[in-house]
Amino acid sequence: MKTGVYYAGKFLVKFVFGCVARIHVIGRQNADRAGGFLLASNHISHFDPFLISLPVRRKIDWMTMAEFFRPPALGFFLRSIDAFPAERDRADLKTIRTAIDRLKSGRIVGLFPEGGIRDGARSLLDGAPLRPGAATLAQIADVPIVPCVILGTDRFYSKKQWLPFRRTPVWIAIGRPISCFPESQKSQARERIESELADAFKNLYAELREKFRLTTDDLPHSPQERSGMRKDAPASQSADTPVRSKVRRVRATPVDLLLCASINWIHRRHPLNGHSRQEMERYLIACERLSPQEYYVPPQAIGSNGGSDSKPTVNGMRDSRMETLSWRSPIETAFAANNTARVDFFRTDARTWTGAPTVFLLHALMSSSPTGYYRWAEKFNELGWNACFVHLPYHFSRVPTGYWNGELAITPDLIRNAEGLRQGVIELRQIMESLRGHGCHEFGLLATSYGGWIGALLTLVESDFRFVALMSPIVNIEHAIWHSPAARRIRRELVQANIERALVARHFHLSSPLHGRPVCDPTRILFVTGEFDSIAPPAEIEAIHQAWRGSELLRVRQGHFGHRMMPETIAYLKQRGDI
Repeated sequence: MKTGVYYAGKFLVKFVFGCVARIHVIGRQNADRAGGFLLASNHISHFDPFLISLPVRRKIDWMTMAEFFRPPALGFFLRSIDAFPAERDRADLKTIRTAIDRLKSGRIVGLFPEGGIRDGARSLLDGAPLRPGAATLAQIADVPIVPCVILGTDRFYSKKQWLPFRRTPVWIAIGRPISCFPESQKSQARERIESELADAFKNLYAELREKFRLTTDDLPHSPQERSGMRKDAPASQSADTPVRSKVRRVRATPVDLLLCASINWIHRRHPLNGHSRQEMERYLIACERLSPQEYYVPPQAIGSNGGSDSKPTVNGMRDSRMETLSWRSPIETAFAANNTARVDFFRTDARTWTGAPTVFLLHALMSSSPTGYYRWAEKFNELGWNACFVHLPYHFSRVPTGYWNGELAITPDLIRNAEGLRQGVIELRQIMESLRGHGCHEFGLLATSYGGWIGALLTLVESDFRFVALMSPIVNIEHAIWHSPAARRIRRELVQANIERALVARHFHLSSPLHGRPVCDPTRILFVTGEFDSIAPPAEIEAIHQAWRGSELLRVRQGHFGHRMMPETIAYLKQRGDI
């Protein structure tokens, strides 16, 4: 399936760039070889891996900076095409093992030995030293390195280059494979590989310049220069310029749209049936007269011993810093794996944690990994907070066999969607009640996207919050269903099932935060919006900010998927004195 996603994406890239780029390739035959090898290239723009992949017939597993995996949907997409994360500033054993395993199994692994986008004197094309790693990987895996030089892609930071049929030239040179010199000693072999690789980059660069008579303007420039900003502009000044804002938008919008397309593709697996409208009507009749307090009350679940086994307990926690708590969810679904609620609880102190405030970390839809949240949990521990990472419905430990992480949380089946939200809110209320029994009476909420949606609904029924930070939350379900680019397939299924807007709207008072009011102090609530967000648009976040009078609004320059929002939100909470 991953191979299919890769080649579908490659076709899409070819279609898009076929209208705006003219790609010139020399040495294509050097990459048309069997067996595993390392493809090493210079790096001048975020578009490089997409365009390098076009002339290479085989699939390339790109080693990608770890921060690109932190936005949930982007991480999901990258893993679906067999990209894997690499920390930019330190050696990561897991990444090294992954790369070696793939090379030994005969695959192509692509990397940028510069460690980031480089131009001018910082670039290996102008003699800057290579970062260690490529030679070591090739040597351990016993595979050759194929050098590659790409020029011209930095021009796509200028929006003028995206005009149809402008055909901006891109030049790619692929060099001959460099042996790993198995007959030499390890240190000597590594030096020879690095020396030959550096020479190959310089020679390929010179060959492109000579063959295509490239001018100074054709050679690599920084993204800031290409987008019209001065390279030496102070950071504080450039952060506020309209041009920089446009550059961020150009970067964010394609990512959001690409991942929306991926979500719509997944929704194809969940068509509605001929009874969907009748099922929807029965569900609405059962719950439309309920208030949020009634809808989100945990139902009693009776265990085999005659008592309730649907409550979390923190009594049995050992002295370890992190403990996983699980219990039977009070909401039973058709999927057994999803019927066990689970949280990872990080105590500020293994012995004296009771009475300390607790922050709940609610992840986004289809989050690829909890690792980043665990790091934030540990930072909250250092600040004197317990931290609780919640496995939201249909995610992580709760994913049924045969499904993607989070795939079942949002589909055209609106009843399952609503019950998933209800399940998430009720389980949070349960763990809050259990913690209150151990002296914890103050809580914080740090929630993103889908988690922000559940967090916003939680404020309709719970009040004991020191702060509630909702980052790119889904707050207006009318917009989310009928206007969001991520819900095109959902809209198609609803129309075919004759489920109209007015019918869906009968549930908004229970599932759409904009149609409710918080019972906690609104001044404790911070809404965070991405300025270029097309899934939870700033206008929708601003609308609920105005409706929930007293709340605050923080704007961050990113799309729905980005890595700036979490650190900026936490910094703002510290500035407010909430943590």
